Amino acid sequence: MPQKNTLIYSNWWKYAGAALVLYSLIGGLLFVNPNNLLFLDETVRNLNYHVPMWFAMISLLCISVANSIMYLKTFNPKFDIIASKSAEVAVFFGIMGLATGSFWAKFSWGTWWTTDYKLNGAAIGELIYFAYLILRNSVEEQNKKARLSAVYSIFAFPLFIVFIIVLPKLASNSMHPGSGDTVGFNKYPLNNNLRMTFYPAILGWIAISWWITTLLIRIENLKSIENTDEN
Repeated sequence: MPQKNTLIYSNWWKYAGAALVLYSLIGGLLFVNPNNLLFLDETVRNLNYHVPMWFAMISLLCISVANSIMYLKTFNPKFDIIASKSAEVAVFFGIMGLATGSFWAKFSWGTWWTTDYKLNGAAIGELIYFAYLILRNSVEEQNKKARLSAVYSIFAFPLFIVFIIVLPKLASNSMHPGSGDTVGFNKYPLNNNLRMTFYPAILGWIAISWWITTLLIRIENLKSIENTDEN
């Protein structure tokens, strides 16, 4: 019994993350639409699904670059595993961010994609990390793979931030909220209905993204143990 209780307590953040995501998924569809955002109409509900994907991705990329730095300082393979798996899951959430954003654009702007700095920057940022995954799969020798990946990650993360945040902010005009000459949602008079689902969605998806990452890390560790036993 004590062991079961310890397991429950140690995994509380997983249950909390799942509960917050479920709450935001359902609540995001049921809350009363803010009448002061009529220009977005019902599409404003996508704020609960689109934006948290990017928060989750950026959180994982921060973990990835931090562990890449730790690997170069210690050459401990555990840091390489954490860095690589965080990047893998981050790429997945980036794809989800692009997909939900494209869906939102279709119903708000009438097209799936536009030549907007924010959209193109996000796509380029995603491609940068696709290249990271390709690099890892193209190198056979483990230590060399880890070193090259770590160095790439350290340079890739600042570039990613430039493409998705800095350049869109500097753009002369943009259709995307918070970029160019448009203001972000934090400047709009949002009502509490939207806030009550939006903020839990961010926390929930960050927790779920890290949960997925920990599962991949455990799988990779088991593979390493099996390879060690075989040798």
